[in-house]
Amino acid sequence: MADRRTQDSEQTEEIQNDEIVGRAIRMSLAVFVLLAAGAGAAWWLTRPPAAPVAGPATKTALPAARTGPRIEIPTIPFTDITATAGIDFVHENGAAGEKLLPETMGGGGAFFDFDNDGDQDLLCVNSSLWPWATEKPAQPPTSALYANDGKGRFTNVTAGSGIDVPMYGNGVACGDVENDGDVDLFISCLGANHLFLNQGQGRFLDATATAGVAGDSTAWSTSCGFFDVENDGDLDLFVCNYIQWDRETDKGMNFTLDGQLRAYGRPTDFKGAFPVLYLNDGKGVFTDASVQLGVQVRDPNTGAPLSKSLGVTFPDLNADGRPDIMVANDTVQNLLFLSQPNGGFQEAAASSGVAFDNAGAARGAMGLDFASFRNSAAVGIAIGNFATEMTALYVCQNPGMDMPVFRDEAVSNGIGPVTRTDLKFGVLFLDADLDGRLDLFENNGHLEEDISIVQSSQQYEQPPHLLWNCGPEEETEFVMLGENKTSADFAKRMVGRGAAMADIDADGDLDLMLFASGARPRLLRNDQASGHHWLRVRLQGVSSNRDGIGAQLELLLADGTRQFRTVMPTRSYQSQVELPVTFGLGKNTTIRELKVTWPGGRQQMVVPESVDRQTDVVQAETQAP
Repeated sequence: MADRRTQDSEQTEEIQNDEIVGRAIRMSLAVFVLLAAGAGAAWWLTRPPAAPVAGPATKTALPAARTGPRIEIPTIPFTDITATAGIDFVHENGAAGEKLLPETMGGGGAFFDFDNDGDQDLLCVNSSLWPWATEKPAQPPTSALYANDGKGRFTNVTAGSGIDVPMYGNGVACGDVENDGDVDLFISCLGANHLFLNQGQGRFLDATATAGVAGDSTAWSTSCGFFDVENDGDLDLFVCNYIQWDRETDKGMNFTLDGQLRAYGRPTDFKGAFPVLYLNDGKGVFTDASVQLGVQVRDPNTGAPLSKSLGVTFPDLNADGRPDIMVANDTVQNLLFLSQPNGGFQEAAASSGVAFDNAGAARGAMGLDFASFRNSAAVGIAIGNFATEMTALYVCQNPGMDMPVFRDEAVSNGIGPVTRTDLKFGVLFLDADLDGRLDLFENNGHLEEDISIVQSSQQYEQPPHLLWNCGPEEETEFVMLGENKTSADFAKRMVGRGAAMADIDADGDLDLMLFASGARPRLLRNDQASGHHWLRVRLQGVSSNRDGIGAQLELLLADGTRQFRTVMPTRSYQSQVELPVTFGLGKNTTIRELKVTWPGGRQQMVVPESVDRQTDVVQAETQAP
């Protein structure tokens, strides 16, 4: 993604948001006329809305004078332990002055338990130097694998692991594709992708050729994920592709910031690319079923691929027991593939209300996540967008319909105005203070090192965001926490890209890994001291896929509160989160019931023995339908 709004970005975002203010102005004018001319009241009440009139853009005022939350905003400090924890990784994007677009997008990774010792290990995905680079180190850069000692200290075990091979990596998917108890890795790349099968003892085998998932050798793959399309017990694979790119085309477009400074190109000037959906035969061999399952959409005007995909996740929005596919696209509409009874998918983003912003315009969408963040049936999809574009929060109040309907509530609930300036990539819902409500995290960073020269409001390095969930009863549902609430370590600026979360030190709260482009990542330990209780749940499927990916959990507390989670490691941007799910319980110490709905719809009831612990649930042979 590149800076396509360097000289006229402020005007563009003003035009996109004038509609909001326009509605308010027209309503005010109508009321004024009603009061001033009673004789014309009936006419004013029944007249159609005036057609929009084109004219010069004016500065749009953001919502003002909000009433703050009536409850105390907590302190949730994070400590940067990257160095002390043993993380010495540095991301290499190959940048050497040519300003080639792929250099801007990298920086992803995963928390996953590769050695089955019960703690969360770490993978940092690396890109590489370009083949034509004049200076190259003796040892080319590779991705890095770190083993966790269970207390949040990591050892670099990359050497000899099998993944220590150079590639222009971007994203990663984690899943047990053979159902043998070991988590495997798929790394998406610029060029051929790679599938590494976990052999145990810290060794991985590159099985890309036999598995059939290398993809096109000229493709640019980004976010990816494993999920069970058919609910047949094995994990299938979805791979996002961004644009059709090559060096010559990129350089030939001669992009500049100010007419002189070379700039990274705009995705609008490149053709889109289809995503790919691979079906697993149960033995780790995959077949491209993209066309037959309906996940490759063409522009109706040109016939070219519509997608320019950067983010993906797999909610079940129509509640049919099969996963759907939500795709975040850059500068073109987002896509929502709803599962169908025949086993295929129907694209329904526009019909569902998640394709565009409230003015009907496409945005520069990066990463995304979904959650029942109100502890109700309502489901929200958060999407991080480009600089000067608000984070989207599409909310469906009544999911489960054949065609779920969403509305972007980012402005009304406080998220939109405070996220507008920065460029958002990795987006995650998490209960940072374990109070029982899901908060929202964003990892941010611009694409252009020199962006401040032409846009004074923008910086290359940007601070991450933590938006605390005050609850739906508050006028401001989400509040951005400042440095005084999160710590200077958290608020430090960086060129942020992907983000992952896990409880790395077994204390119950969720820690954060912030990946970067062309720089060191940051491992932030959550040091909240609220005294709130928690429950972690780890699933093991039997007839379902072994990881329990796609399973839905509903927790009923003694006070009647219900919380909902989905086992879904594919979230954020080019990254994966841990498999266990975390419930914050607040002051609750009694759990009435935990309901697990396995992929396919079978249910299993569990009563956890106590709080402040992890509960492991193995799929029962006989379950309630």
